[in-house]
Amino acid sequence: MSGQERKVKGSDLFVAALENEGVDRIFGVPGEENLDVVESLRTSKIELVLTRHEQAAAFMAATHGRLTGKPGVCLSTLGPGALNLSTGAAYAHLGAMPMILITGQKPIMSSRQARFQIVDVVATMKPLTKLSRQIVSASSIPTVVRDAFRVAMEERPGPVHLELPEDIAGDEVPGVPMIPVHPIEIPVAHRAALDRAAEMILAAKRPLVMMGAATSRPRSTHGIASFVRRTGIPFFTTQMGKGTVPGGTNLYMGTAALSERDYVHDAIDAADLIVAIGHDPIEKPPFIMGPSGPKVIHVSYTSASVEQVYFPDAEVVGDVGPSLELLADRLEGKLPQAAALLPLREEILAHIADRATEARWPPTPQRIVHDIRQVIPENGIVALDNGMYKIWFARNYRTRVANTLLLDNALATMGAGLPSAMMAAMLYPDRRVLAVAGDGGFMMNSQEMETAVRLKLNLVVLVLEDNAYGMIRWKQAVDHFADFGMTFGNPDFVQYAKAYGAKGHRIESVDSFGPTLDAAFKQGGVHLVVIPIDYSENVRVLVDELRAHEKTKA
Repeated sequence: MSGQERKVKGSDLFVAALENEGVDRIFGVPGEENLDVVESLRTSKIELVLTRHEQAAAFMAATHGRLTGKPGVCLSTLGPGALNLSTGAAYAHLGAMPMILITGQKPIMSSRQARFQIVDVVATMKPLTKLSRQIVSASSIPTVVRDAFRVAMEERPGPVHLELPEDIAGDEVPGVPMIPVHPIEIPVAHRAALDRAAEMILAAKRPLVMMGAATSRPRSTHGIASFVRRTGIPFFTTQMGKGTVPGGTNLYMGTAALSERDYVHDAIDAADLIVAIGHDPIEKPPFIMGPSGPKVIHVSYTSASVEQVYFPDAEVVGDVGPSLELLADRLEGKLPQAAALLPLREEILAHIADRATEARWPPTPQRIVHDIRQVIPENGIVALDNGMYKIWFARNYRTRVANTLLLDNALATMGAGLPSAMMAAMLYPDRRVLAVAGDGGFMMNSQEMETAVRLKLNLVVLVLEDNAYGMIRWKQAVDHFADFGMTFGNPDFVQYAKAYGAKGHRIESVDSFGPTLDAAFKQGGVHLVVIPIDYSENVRVLVDELRAHEKTKA
C-alpha cells in the first residue's frame, strides 16, 4: 500500500488505548464477538486472565480498582455473557470501585443473524454504571477509552461499560493517535467550610471521629492518619472503613457492625459531635441520626447525600487527605476535651473480645476470628464473602492497614469473596491472602478454584460449614418464623479441592485450626480449609446480650 496511509484495525486501536491507560490484565470469558480483541491482546503486553464465569471476572476487576485506585478491566461477549457481568457492575457501583466492563455485540452495520442473542446491554448497564455507551466508530476508540477511564476514576469512582460491536472491532481505519493521560487533582475544601468545621469541633465537649467507606481510597490514608494523630480525637469505623488509620490505634473505639445497640454505640450515643470522614450512605447505616443525637460534620470527596438516617449539620467537601491536614492545622493543640470519650474504649473492646479463646467444638465465630488474626500479619489480606460471619469479622477483627479486610457492606452479594481474594493474591504475591466464605457463598463461584490453581496463586480459602444459608436462617429465627427452606447438603470439600488440583484440609479440633492455616500459608499454592461453625452465639450475643445491655442504659 505504498503512497497510501497505513490502516489500523479497530481492535488494535482498542488494545493500544488500554495499554495507554496502563492496563496489564483483563479478566473474562470471551465469545465470538470478541475474537478480534482476543487476537489483538495476543500480541500485546496485556495478559488475558480467563475465568470460569463472567461474574468472577467482574469481581476481580472491581477489586483491582478497590485496591489500586486504577480501574480493573473485564471482558465478556454479548447477551448472556454480558448479563453475567451485571452483578459485578452493581458491586463496583455501590462499592465505589473503578472498573471498565467491555462487552461484545453483533455487527451494527449488518444483521446476518437477525436478533440472535441480542440484548440491549447498553440500556441494561445504565442504572448499574456511571456511564454505558456503544462504540460506533473505530476512529473514536482512543477518545472513548480515555473518557471511560476518566469517568471511572473521578469521584465518586465506579464502573463504566463499553460495548464494542464485532464489525467496529474488525474495521480498518487510518491510524489515530492515543490521548495522553494526565493526573487530575481534586481541589481541597473551601476555607470557609474548614473554618466552620473547626469552630464546631473546638466547641464540642465529647467529639468522636467516624471512618467511612471512602477513607479506604488508596490516596486518602496518610492525611487521615495524620488528622487522628494531631487531634487526638478517638475514632470508630464503619465496616468498609476498617484499617484506615495505621497509627493511633490506641484511639480506636470499635467498628459499627450493627446500626444500633452494640457496645460501640455507647460512645456514639455519648458524643455531642461526630466528624464523619468518608461516609457513604450506600453502606448499611453505622448509626441512626435523630433530632436528639450528636451534631455531624460530613468530610468527604463529594457532598452528602441526605437520607432519613443521615443529614449532616456541616460539610467539608474536597480531597480528603489534604483537607484534613488543613483542618488539623486549625485544631492541633487546642482540644483539651479531645479524649473525653476515651475512657469508654477499654470496656467496649473487652466486650468485643469476650469468649474469643473459648475451646468449644464446633468453634464460635469469635474463636475463628481470633485464630485467623494470629496467623495473618498486619499487611495480610482477608477477603470476605457475605454471610453471618461478616458481622463477627467487622466487630472482632482488628486492622491496622487499609484494605486488609475486604468486605462488601454495600451490595453485600454472595459469591465475591473468592474472586476478590484471587485478585489480592495476584497484586500482592508476597503477602498472606485468605478468602473466607460460608458454604453457600463459596459454591456460587467455587469453579474459580480452577482459575486460582491455573494461575499458580498463593491462596488459602476457608469455608465455614453450617449446611445452610446461615444469615437468613438466623433472621428467620429472630423474627420467630419456622425453621424452613434454608438448609442444604455439601460436597466433600476436601475431595472437591483436590479435584481442582488444590490441597484440601478438614479441621477436626479447635486447637488444630490456627496451625493448619499457618502451615498452608508456609507451603504455598492453593489450599481449601473447611471448618464447622457454631452460630448459636448469634442469638446469645447479638440479640439477648445486646438487649440486656440496652436495658442497663435506659
